[in-house]
Amino acid sequence: MLLKADHISFRYTEKLPWILKDISLEFREGERTAIVAPSGYGKSTLAKILAGYEKASDGQVLLDGKPLPERGFCPVQMVYQHPELAVNPRWKMEKILKECWEPDQELLDRMGIEKSWLTRWPSELSGGELQRFCIARILSPETRFLICDEITTMLDVITQAQIWKLLLEISEKRNLGMLVITHNMALAKRVCTRIINLQEMQTAGRKS
Repeated sequence: MLLKADHISFRYTEKLPWILKDISLEFREGERTAIVAPSGYGKSTLAKILAGYEKASDGQVLLDGKPLPERGFCPVQMVYQHPELAVNPRWKMEKILKECWEPDQELLDRMGIEKSWLTRWPSELSGGELQRFCIARILSPETRFLICDEITTMLDVITQAQIWKLLLEISEKRNLGMLVITHNMALAKRVCTRIINLQEMQTAGRKS
């Protein structure tokens, strides 16, 4: 399966500058690709467009040559930097976990999710615990691409290492395409097989 950004450009209004300008990229199942750039070069915006959460001003996102599905489950799923923004604070964790699908016990065990957490509210979990839930709830059998937008920058070093180890194991076992959005080049080199410098692409695009 191929995920493609086809000449993507984005700005909020015609009077504002382009956040993204004529970006074309391809990602395949099984690849682990990092998109690296400092703040302000549109990394998170591109991630949202690729996952279907934001609409490009120009260009399109294609999955095996077709637009992303607008209804039903999308094979491209995204994990946010701040997990508390991705969950309903009025739902307990068991309901949140089963919103998209019902993960089996093996996956919950691998993600380090304890049974006692299921009866808690999101505010009763640590950032690392909540991020594990957010990852598990989108890893349905239909998921083929996982977009990780600075997903561990707010966590302690030990939790960061644990989550990346789990993600690498799962992505290899299931041949998932993984797109890592980060400003951390050391992390990109450690977990990815391909690195794209969005700053260089954007600088060239803004001059055109």
